[in-house]
Amino acid sequence: MALGARAGAVLAMVMRQGMMVAAAGVAGGLVASAALTSHLTTMLFGVSAADPATYAGLATVMAIVSALACYVPARRAARVDPLAAIRGE
Repeated sequence: MALGARAGAVLAMVMRQGMMVAAAGVAGGLVASAALTSHLTTMLFGVSAADPATYAGLATVMAIVSALACYVPARRAARVDPLAAIRGE
């Protein structure tokens, strides 16, 4: 922001970077859980290990939680006073 970036641009940049990491984590978790379905069947009751609704629901919940976890620091970064940030360095 000290170099002319708008608060919205800073917010979008931090959110984009955080959500890329979160998306990689969700994708990796989906792949790992799909690969380990044979081990999961002994721990599940009333749901099959390859239930698409469960996978989609959990991926959605994780994406929402990740977005909220990215939004708080992104909002803080967008509200930083540029002069205070420069003085701190």
